[in-house]
Amino acid sequence: MNSTFLKKPYHITRRIMAKFWLLSHPGVTTIGVTGSYGKTNTTVAIANILGSKFKTIQTDVNLDTLYNIPLTILHLGDHQKLVLEYGVDQPGEMNIHLFTAKPQVVVVTGIAPVHADKEHFGSLEKIITEKTKLAAAVSKKGFVILNWDDPNVRRMSQVIQAHVIYYGTDTTNCDVWAEAIKVGFKGTEFNLGIQDKKIKIRTKLIGAHHVHNILAAAAVALTQKMTLKEIASAAQKLVPLEGRLSVEPGPKNTVILNDSRRANPASTIAGLQTLHELPAKRKVAVIGEMGELGRYSEEGHREVGKFIENIKLDYLVCIGESTKFIAEEAKKYMKKDRVIWTKDVFEAAGVLETILKKGDLWYLKGSLLKHVERIILLLEGKDVDPDETAFKRYEVYR
Repeated sequence: MNSTFLKKPYHITRRIMAKFWLLSHPGVTTIGVTGSYGKTNTTVAIANILGSKFKTIQTDVNLDTLYNIPLTILHLGDHQKLVLEYGVDQPGEMNIHLFTAKPQVVVVTGIAPVHADKEHFGSLEKIITEKTKLAAAVSKKGFVILNWDDPNVRRMSQVIQAHVIYYGTDTTNCDVWAEAIKVGFKGTEFNLGIQDKKIKIRTKLIGAHHVHNILAAAAVALTQKMTLKEIASAAQKLVPLEGRLSVEPGPKNTVILNDSRRANPASTIAGLQTLHELPAKRKVAVIGEMGELGRYSEEGHREVGKFIENIKLDYLVCIGESTKFIAEEAKKYMKKDRVIWTKDVFEAAGVLETILKKGDLWYLKGSLLKHVERIILLLEGKDVDPDETAFKRYEVYR
């Protein structure tokens, strides 16, 4: 029998089974995480911090959310906390997720024009509308945790009936806030504050943007009656995910700030800021195209190029057609011969072969399906798939 014919009924049946399996576990608290960026790191932070006190299960960071949520629920046993990543890239997908599981606690990390192309949402407003559904679905007894620093997230409070908790860097308006942020190769430290209390957080995660992930996780933990001391202790044990701003040894005795798993304007700028804050004699940024931005593609790439004004780079290597906009803007702030546009990873690897020196720190950023991590393998003299959108995952992480 045709497997395609069976596929849809199979997934529908599994989703229904997951729905009723979750209903048979009334003691489980379901936490949902959505947003255009930071979802995975925030989901992992929440699960690890809650997991230090409660038996916790989370969605697999490597699986598509559409299938991930029911699969995770069906693995529920005697767990106390269920942490689900609610990713959407088509109108109506949040309704499918909510049919399966309505969370008692929701986190919205940030909104950006990712999946704003016509094959997906088509506009930023439609993205906001879809992601707002999750926050609006929480009952009055629940909690919705919003990133105050993102105006698109903040406005969601208008349709929320649950108790709203804001997190961010505004010590006046945020319920959970951060100050005195310091970034280094050993990790990031900051003061975590809630009301009139604060505590020093030291984590192995590198980059100021991780502070927001931890703040969101801390807010969730507070709703589950964890203390600041318990949160700080658990946060200290967090480690970077591979390819998500992890520091790794690179070819030619260089150091790589590897951020090659996902790319959008907000995460790229956060990575560049981290590169700027880390000490090194020479710094090189290697940036691939940001996919699925649709009509916001030029605007998003130019936004990254304009940010170069705020940091110091020795070289900027751009990869792919859309990154011409990054290069065009960056040349206003850097020597033109230090901004190099390349058509693909092979040309980029050739450029890097000539400019990288021992001790250089370089930032590698690109969308998952562009596989910019192939550059590392090419510099090591290894063979890679020439297909620009190959679905193979390259195991280059150390």
